[in-house]
Amino acid sequence: MRGCEWTARAESRRGVAGPSDRGFVTAETAVVLPVLVAFAMALVYGLLVVAAQIQCVDAARTGARAAARQDPAEAVVEVTREAAPRGARVTVSREAGQVRVSVVAEPAALDGLPFEVREEAVASVERTVGAEP
Repeated sequence: MRGCEWTARAESRRGVAGPSDRGFVTAETAVVLPVLVAFAMALVYGLLVVAAQIQCVDAARTGARAAARQDPAEAVVEVTREAAPRGARVTVSREAGQVRVSVVAEPAALDGLPFEVREEAVASVERTVGAEP
């Protein structure tokens, strides 16, 4: 019997799992796996938000360029919505030689959350050839 006790003590010192250590791997996996899944989901949602922000930046700049060329307001809104994320709200305003286009969108992955991505672009109005000063 002494030999069995000595072997069990030696194995526990070396890190070899004995009969009383069974189930620890399952318990650790049950704790760690949900944390890893939540972390991966947070990364994916973060990437989707960043992608929506980039789309809003591009859409606002595109709309501001179109408005600066003095395109009709309907055309500016249409061009901006084509470049913006789905369901984005577009606002175009003109004031003293400048146009301001703002795009507000809710990222698709976060439908239930009150989270918005917004971007705004400002451009100087270009003068057309032959127009009065």
